Amino acid sequence: MVANTQSNRTDEVESKEENQPREANSTRANGIKSMRIPKIPDNQQNPLIAELLEIIHLQSEQIQALKDEIAILKGQKPKPKITPSNLGKSPQSGDNGEGDGGKRPGSEKKSKTADLVINETLIVKADNVPAGSRFKGFENFTVQSIVFKSHNILFRLERWETPEGDEILAKVPDKDAVGHFGTPLICYILYQYYQAQVTQPLIFEQLKEIGVDISTGQVNRIITEGKDRFHAEKAEILRVGLKISSCVNVDDTSAPHKGKNGYCTHIGNEFFAWFESTESKSRLNFLKLLRCENTDYVLNDEALNYMVALKLPRAMIELLSSLENKSFSSEAEWNTALQSFSFSDERHIRIATEGALLGSA
Repeated sequence: MVANTQSNRTDEVESKEENQPREANSTRANGIKSMRIPKIPDNQQNPLIAELLEIIHLQSEQIQALKDEIAILKGQKPKPKITPSNLGKSPQSGDNGEGDGGKRPGSEKKSKTADLVINETLIVKADNVPAGSRFKGFENFTVQSIVFKSHNILFRLERWETPEGDEILAKVPDKDAVGHFGTPLICYILYQYYQAQVTQPLIFEQLKEIGVDISTGQVNRIITEGKDRFHAEKAEILRVGLKISSCVNVDDTSAPHKGKNGYCTHIGNEFFAWFESTESKSRLNFLKLLRCENTDYVLNDEALNYMVALKLPRAMIELLSSLENKSFSSEAEWNTALQSFSFSDERHIRIATEGALLGSA
């Protein structure tokens, strides 16, 4: 029994002696892992040491990148990237990436008045110049300003009398005036109202303050009347947009005005946008807008197929198909044709009208 005890003690001592180097190696490994590479001066580095330091630096970056990725996968924040401070460094010190102490990109200032058109040049004389002083030329100093005043033009129109006794009177060029108001004034009013969102009362007040003799009614007429060419251009936008597009998006919105809802319908896609204000947002209204300001009602294959799809009674479809005149120039003519066939049900009238509008579109 004594021999066995001594044998066991011997085994324990040997096992402890075997474990001590392993623990020491583990500690040493941990020490190396947490050790920071000392900074070696450049004059003490040979090519081998420089290459090893570069490899260590690259491996450290890769290890940190993996740690950041693991932290992100765990829902944690990666190590923040803190840039070195430039406090106290001179812009000419070469630490800004130039390397040669040059200015940073974009720091060169250009002349603020280089692209200005000079409309007037004034010479300003210096005060209190002593006798015997020598003139050294001029120094330019540019001042930006604006001329905002009324500018009235008197056109003296020639009047001639022909041998037959008729009178010929010269006309004011359209480019200079519309009625008794010049084109620049009209453009300014339209710009203020539509682009700058200035109300009519404020526009009127502003014009009166600078000496323009105008009334509130005239301001309103300039804004709202005589815009046929703009309406024609707007209609052309929808016509061309529908011609080049395979599909369009449609939406409408409402807003109350004088206690009654009004609706603005949008038709467009990535190529164009067209708007129209109406008093309805029904399918009938949408199909009327698709006609591009046309007013006709047409019974063609598209119209009849639409009526079949919406289950208009077959007898009514046959009556409409039997008409010799498949096109109606106005809503009144179309309603007369429906009354001639005794269409009285509102649903039947609506489906037939929608089909005819689709045929026109």
